[in-house]
Amino acid sequence: MTLPMAKALRRPNRGRGLALLLAVFLFCLLPLAPGPLLAAQDSLRKSVVKIFTTQQRANPNEPWRMGGQENVSGSGCILPGHQILTNAHVVSDQIFIQVLKDGDTQKYTAKVLAVAHDCDLALLKVEDSRFFNGTKPVTFGDLPSLRDKVSVYGYPVGGEDLSITEGVVSRIEVVTYSHSMYNLLGVQTDAAINPGNSGGPVFRKKKMVGVAFQGYNAVVAQNTGFIIPTLFIKRFIQEVKSGGYRGVPVLGVYAQPMENDALRAYYGMKKGMTGLLVSKTVYNSSAWGQVKDNDVLLSIDGFPIANDGTIPFGNGERVNFQYPIGLHRIGDKVKVKILRGKKKKTVTLRLKGDDRLVPFPQYDRIPSYFIFDGLVFTELDWDYFTATKNPDSKFLALYFSGLPSPNRKKVVLVNHIIPHAINKGYGEGYTNLIVTKVNGVPISELKDLIQAFQKPLEGRHVIEIDNARDLGTKIVLKAEGSREATAEILQQNNIPSDRSPDLKGEAR
Repeated sequence: MTLPMAKALRRPNRGRGLALLLAVFLFCLLPLAPGPLLAAQDSLRKSVVKIFTTQQRANPNEPWRMGGQENVSGSGCILPGHQILTNAHVVSDQIFIQVLKDGDTQKYTAKVLAVAHDCDLALLKVEDSRFFNGTKPVTFGDLPSLRDKVSVYGYPVGGEDLSITEGVVSRIEVVTYSHSMYNLLGVQTDAAINPGNSGGPVFRKKKMVGVAFQGYNAVVAQNTGFIIPTLFIKRFIQEVKSGGYRGVPVLGVYAQPMENDALRAYYGMKKGMTGLLVSKTVYNSSAWGQVKDNDVLLSIDGFPIANDGTIPFGNGERVNFQYPIGLHRIGDKVKVKILRGKKKKTVTLRLKGDDRLVPFPQYDRIPSYFIFDGLVFTELDWDYFTATKNPDSKFLALYFSGLPSPNRKKVVLVNHIIPHAINKGYGEGYTNLIVTKVNGVPISELKDLIQAFQKPLEGRHVIEIDNARDLGTKIVLKAEGSREATAEILQQNNIPSDRSPDLKGEAR
């Protein structure tokens, strides 16, 4: 059974609704607030902005066509240097962005300066410098501790004016960022965080300690919101300044806890020695070639690993052992101590980004596709699951458990077939089929498939598929007239190109 996922908290733009009733309620409470607190709030609210975004994503099944537009809103804060910080999911797939500062009535056009989808952060710029008149950039604070009191500023559902909610830090741990599906450090608070709060600053003692980004539906868990800590915000900003953001690295191992005495003894662990058993090292990952299956991870980046897979953190707390990897940049080196063949060894890893067999959600891009004789080829990714009501169980298995290999970097599909005389006989049932070979060439990714079509077999193109039970194992098409048929299919269906922009350089 899968646990409920926290959701990113942008919100659709709607009318004022219950705003009047809420405003009356807040107005009644104002006289009870002490004067100094109001003064501090007035100072901090000069750092907060509301963001309006028009978004449009490509259709996963027909990636050359764009889906409908959606208007969403979120929050952000002013940084030194006339920049605005917000969540990536507030401005992902944007075609138009406007920002509005607190107490103003004029919206200003903004553009994305940099975006980090993995840790759900984005930087915006506003060309018109008048927008920043009267604003105040935030000052960064340190990572808060458990039970620290924090204030969340933003523009959540229920009204158009700035909202300020308060709570305490209730947990600090590695969580799944719902926008990217990456597992990174997050700060949990019981302060109210609702749709529209996304990207809004969270303050402790007038210093920003993070930005709000996701929370659980009240049906799942009440008073449970999450904050991206300034550790990642500072890292993101520094990397953008030093030449451009490259992403969060990943270690690339699957590991088993070693809490069982017999298991530890079997692998030669002496008394007092703790660690994790490597069950699988992912092909071409940071650990590939240095860490091997059945190694015992003893420490990472100087942190000793416990038998339950945690490392020491903060004031007596513990977090998942992969936490320090997320603080590094791609290309950095980290030392890992291992036990191999009952002997200790230290290896140095050069960190790489994630390169999954089935990629996590992708944004700000047209999905990869290639059309040949009406067959629409795509790569299996997260968007497939969002576009399919009842995904095939084997695709779910590939998403959760599939690993890349030298012979398979991605899962290539026949997404569907656009009808034409050249592909007659292959009807509506020929959808979402895994391609294994084309013209005898094993298919590892879409680029391989394009190259393989250059060399037909005895005047035919042979596409081997993995569906022996229902449709057989091969789709065979005549090679003569393929180029003309594809051009005709594109024209008849108003398709601008036979391939996505990322494949334009491949042979035709």
